[in-house]
Amino acid sequence: MLSRQTITRAALMVSLLGLLTGFCAAQALNSSARAIALNADLSESVSVNLSASAVNFNLSAGSANNPGSTGVTATTSWKVRPGRFFLRVYAFFASSTAALTDSVGDNIPSSAFQISDNGGAFQALTNATPFGGANAGLRLGTTFLLFSGLQGKRTDAMNFNINLTSVPQLPAGNYTGTVTVQVQVI
Repeated sequence: MLSRQTITRAALMVSLLGLLTGFCAAQALNSSARAIALNADLSESVSVNLSASAVNFNLSAGSANNPGSTGVTATTSWKVRPGRFFLRVYAFFASSTAALTDSVGDNIPSSAFQISDNGGAFQALTNATPFGGANAGLRLGTTFLLFSGLQGKRTDAMNFNINLTSVPQLPAGNYTGTVTVQVQVI
């Protein structure tokens, strides 16, 4: 037989368990939800890198063949948003009449400077482009982004020639100039 003290303890334990069970079964109280707006922007980018920054020429007066000492590879990389359709690579001079100059008034025009892109025929820099001087440029190529993607790379392997047949009276001298390569995405 159980003692009165044991029964009292057991009753107290049962009451306490009932109280704890009621406490645990009570519904949780939650706050209202608050949202945090997140905005992330991955910027568009286009870049062009050149494998070399200088080309030398040994000129022969009146000669059509005065090749450059080295070719230059232009590697274009892009990451653009939808809605862009074309990537165009241009080479150009600041002036069509003085692509290269001896600094005393004698000039080699852009029409005498030629580029062969990716093994194609040599072409003079005589076209209007969005950059550089009037009629002093050449579009090397176009990439249609719908087919090639909104992210990618393009390579233009350029070889150079100076055709002096149009300037046979050019005096001996050291002629310098800068041809620029630039990319446009539209």
